[in-house]
Parts: sequence; structure tokens; C-alpha cells
Amino acid sequence: MSDLTEQFRERVLAAAVDKAPLRIRGGGTKDFYGNAPAGELLDTTGHAGLVAYEPTELVVTVRAGTRLAELEAALGERGQMLAFEPPHFGETATAGGCVAAGLSGPRRAAAGAVRDYVLGVKLLDGKGEILNFGGQVMKNVAGYDVSRLMAGALGTLGLLLEVSLKVLPKPPAEATLRLELPQDQAIEAMNRWGGQPLPLSATCWSDGLLTLRLSGARAAVAAAKEKIGGEAVADAEAFWRGVREQEDGFFSNAAALWRLSLPAKTAPLSLPGEPLIEWGGALRWLACDGPAAAVREAAARAGGHATLFRGGDRSEGAFHPLPAPLMAIHRNLKRAFDPQGLFNPGRLYKEF
Repeated sequence: MSDLTEQFRERVLAAAVDKAPLRIRGGGTKDFYGNAPAGELLDTTGHAGLVAYEPTELVVTVRAGTRLAELEAALGERGQMLAFEPPHFGETATAGGCVAAGLSGPRRAAAGAVRDYVLGVKLLDGKGEILNFGGQVMKNVAGYDVSRLMAGALGTLGLLLEVSLKVLPKPPAEATLRLELPQDQAIEAMNRWGGQPLPLSATCWSDGLLTLRLSGARAAVAAAKEKIGGEAVADAEAFWRGVREQEDGFFSNAAALWRLSLPAKTAPLSLPGEPLIEWGGALRWLACDGPAAAVREAAARAGGHATLFRGGDRSEGAFHPLPAPLMAIHRNLKRAFDPQGLFNPGRLYKEF
């Protein structure tokens, strides 16, 4: 275990004096995500180790530079997991990067997002002050839940030092089924089954095939299998890993990969390219080299938004444009935590 808090604090104070922006980076497996990183590198990987782990309390506190694989292995030894199933995108992924990116995997629709599992954070702000938010229990929040703001902030609000995360037991039984369905019927089926008391923990539709994962008590999984039908998928673990880590062939062929967040029941969009659909219809990946404006307009018409996840032309920004009131809130938060704009400038939006 290594605690580099004081080294980081000295680095931030020096950057503030020199007015030199810092590029916070852990394992670097998500450097592709968001707008281009800028500033002098501040490597967090040396700041690592489990600070506290109470399996009976379902909570773990870990330094931000700890490898995500090491954290998950420690949880696995006690039959527990990060229920939001975070993607790694590489062996060097860190716990801090997991929270900062705010990305969740196939289980998100059933279990919740990264932010739902952030109980507390220790943060170094742009003035070199160490701030603590939240704690190590679920019911500890009075007022604004600042710790969860860090999920998806891409390091723009400060340098994460430690994160406390809620963990859950692994399900006693799982099964993966596959059915042949066109896109519109698959969307209808996912929403219909999602509204029933079935132990659905993941869904994925691509190229005419709907794949479903069931997780829970053995009797509940067996009953759901009987109700849904379809064929059992033999190497289910490898399939879901391929979706989570984007190792599936669908992702390897994408010159520009879009991530569309939509109401789950949205009908198939009139955009070029076949999508890969997750989260019961709420997450739609699209390999599309068309104009960014057309993709974002289609998502907005459906009541959602679109992110240019990988590749493509990012001159207009990776993330969906924000309305003026929401942008004002983002700017005010940035000024409060990082008044000189030291941390990851422009990574979320060019305005900050």
C-alpha cells in the first residue's frame, strides 16, 4: 500500500502557482473517452491499496490508483462484486478511473449505475485542500450528495484520493438465453419482461439475436428460463465480457462509435448502421460515420442524448451539448472545486 497524498498536494500547489493545468491519469485505459486530455501528466497509479474492507457491511474503501482487477479479485474471494459491472478496457484500469469515467456495464439497468454505489470520496481540490464527502454507510447524506458528483466528472472537479463503494453478494445462480428476434420485437420483449418479476440482470440485442442474462436464486432463475424460452448460451461469461469490454466484433468495426442514451421503449431510430442494444433498450451503441448533428438530433427527438464514445470527429465535442442553465451549474461547480481550472481542462466540455 502506498499513500502519495502529500506528494500530490505539493504538485497541485505548485501547479496553482505556475498556472499549469494537470492531466490526471490512472491506468490510461479510458484516455479515448471524452475530449482530448490536456496538461502535465499527474500519474495516480502509485497511490494504491485497500484502505478498509468490511464484507459484512458491504463496503470497501480503496485508494484511487488501485487496479480495478485487484479490487474485484479481493471482493471475489468473499463472494462479492461491484454490482454495476464496470468496464476495464485494459489490465491497468484503476478504481479512481472507474469512478471518474462513471461507466457501467451490462448489469447497470438491473443494479444501478456507478454513482449509486459511491458512498464517499476523499478529494484533493484545486487549492490543495483535502476534502472528505460522504462516508462508509448508505444513510449518511444530509443535503447535497457531493461524493456522487465525482462519478462521470472525468477528474475535472479534483483529484480523487480514496473512494468508498457499496458492494453486493454475487448471485447464487445465473443463466444466459438467446432468441432470434428483429430489433422492434426485441425492444418490445425486453421492456415487457423488464416489467415482470423476472431476475433479468442484462440484455443485449445485435444482428437479429437477443441475449438475456438471468441472475438470482436458483428457483427464480429456473422459473424464468421456463417462461422466456430460447437457447442456453454455453460460454456466457465470455459473451458478457465481450460486450462489457467491447471485444465483441460489433465494436471492432466501428470507425466512429456512438453511445445513445434513450427512453427504453424508443422505436428503432432511422440512422445508418445497425445498433447494439443494451439495458432493456435504454443504451444503444451505433457505429456511424454520419454527421454528428444528425445523430444528436435523432437522439434528442427521442428524448435522449448522444455521446461520441470512440473515434470520429470530436471538433464539436464528445458529449451532447448542454442547455445554458445546466452548463451554468457545471461551471459553478468547476469554480467551486477548481477555481484556477487546473484539473483536466476541456475533458468534459471546452467551456471548462
